[in-house]
Amino acid sequence: MLIGIAITLFLFSYFFIITEKIPRAVIAVFGASLLIIFGVLTQEKAIHHIDWNTLGLLVGMMIIVDLTRRSGVFTFLAIWVSKKVKGDPLLLMLSLSLLTAFLSALLDNVTTVLLIVPVALSIADQLEVDPTPFLFSQILMSNIGGTATLIGDPPNIIIAGQTQLSFMDFIINLAPVIIIIIIVALYIFYLLYRHKLVTKEELKTKLMVQNEWDHIKDFALLKKSLSVLSLVILGFSLHSILHLETATIALSGAMLLMIWTHEEPEDIFLAIEWPTLFFFAGLFVLVGGLIEVGVLDRLAVWSMSLTQGDPLIMAMLILFISALLSSFLDNIPFVATMIPLIQKLASLSQFTPAQTQPLWWALALGACLGGNGTLVGASANLIVAGIAEKNGIKIRYTQFLKVGFPIMILSTVISAVYLLIRYY
Repeated sequence: MLIGIAITLFLFSYFFIITEKIPRAVIAVFGASLLIIFGVLTQEKAIHHIDWNTLGLLVGMMIIVDLTRRSGVFTFLAIWVSKKVKGDPLLLMLSLSLLTAFLSALLDNVTTVLLIVPVALSIADQLEVDPTPFLFSQILMSNIGGTATLIGDPPNIIIAGQTQLSFMDFIINLAPVIIIIIIVALYIFYLLYRHKLVTKEELKTKLMVQNEWDHIKDFALLKKSLSVLSLVILGFSLHSILHLETATIALSGAMLLMIWTHEEPEDIFLAIEWPTLFFFAGLFVLVGGLIEVGVLDRLAVWSMSLTQGDPLIMAMLILFISALLSSFLDNIPFVATMIPLIQKLASLSQFTPAQTQPLWWALALGACLGGNGTLVGASANLIVAGIAEKNGIKIRYTQFLKVGFPIMILSTVISAVYLLIRYY
């Protein structure tokens, strides 16, 4: 009974999220509320399923990014980058995509899009081109780049915590295939948008004659913002040593910057993307309902039983199942569910550590790259959609699906070939 209710409410909510007949934040929270009303979850369990670390990280970085934006630095960066490529919007889009992939590996994909998307929107506005290619490429490359390292994407952090794999293990085993996928994705962006990203010569000229330094409105604020941002980034890179969650680091940095700049809290808190946060909270609870009634467990066990203990088949199944499910479900609870199952199956099959390790890379690649399949597949996707909506740009679910899903499938196939050649 409860299984049927949980699945029905999830599909009901997902239908309205896809069709966008109702704002996604509203339908997600409403669906989560119905789960509690119908007894699938208690209120306490529902709250337990919300990933507060993700929400805290988002709030902290939104505040820091907004205060940094007020200094004028994003407009400065937009003009500086534009002048480097002679105002060519296609080269700008490709350059920012590559930068996003690189930063997503060093920081994390959510922080990266919060920093880079305002720059992309400023460039598109000044060159009077469609901002959608910029936004789509930011989403896709943030998830691809974030797959390469332990700290780039939340699923990797969870896997590392449960398997004792090191930072260098992730780079050595995942970075090679991610570099290949980045190159392929850049070429696809070029083919898709080379005829769409065209601007007038006078706009290029107007951009080229601008002095980027004139757009820095407040040097004191800029210095304070960059100082705090540097501390936060350093904290992210050392969070495992410091034993602090990323939310604690981001929120501490945000509050320090607010104290230092003497800004009014009411004004700053308006910059927070509240609909995005409520959507995340609702989505976490909806997926939590599936976890509580055992849907994800049953699906995972059924999938793994098909392998008959063959490590190659097991790796391929983990990769593709993870990619497909992570396109539609939040990949964090899915990965948390898969880890003990993989450990149990590896133990029953008497796999050596060398045989087990490729399974973790399959899970990481599938869960992280799968986030590119749909607009709700990963945190970074929804953050970009929220920023875009605040700037009057509507990213539709089906619009993103047409670009993101094929690229997700292609990147998963490339990953499968890589795993096959390197480990089997």
